[in-house]
Amino acid sequence: MIFNPKDSQKIVCNNFSQFCFAGHRLSFVPLFKYLGHITDNVMQDDRDVLRELKCLFTTTNVLVHRFAKCSVDVKIRLFRSYCICFLDIALWKNVKQSIIKKLESAYVRCLKYFFNFHKFASVTGMLLELGLPSLCTLRHNALCRFSRRVSICCSLILWFEL
Repeated sequence: MIFNPKDSQKIVCNNFSQFCFAGHRLSFVPLFKYLGHITDNVMQDDRDVLRELKCLFTTTNVLVHRFAKCSVDVKIRLFRSYCICFLDIALWKNVKQSIIKKLESAYVRCLKYFFNFHKFASVTGMLLELGLPSLCTLRHNALCRFSRRVSICCSLILWFEL
């Protein structure tokens, strides 16, 4: 994959020679999926967020059809376990605001669908009643935990170098 510069006027070359590795020709791709994270040549995380959006709807539909008659406490535990765990949410930096809004809307719709809330129910009241975080809170907490882990790792590396 060749990453494009942010400024399109700084593109030096459009045609690159074919690279070979172990006798095999390597092809150029516009996007690549590695460990569940989608990297594309424009360095945006939009496709990753859209993948998580699809997974959220799919998981919620499976949970609704399998556990519709369970108690609210069981449903909260299921929703926390299967729907709130967004892969790489702390790494989402370059995302269009419209796609984040779609994910927030999908999160609320899935909550209302799974817990049988009315279409026009208050989102804040629903989240408080269930004790679940909003998507904004999930993103913030994930970013804080990630930053803390990185700073701990950096301090450990510096400590071992002394």
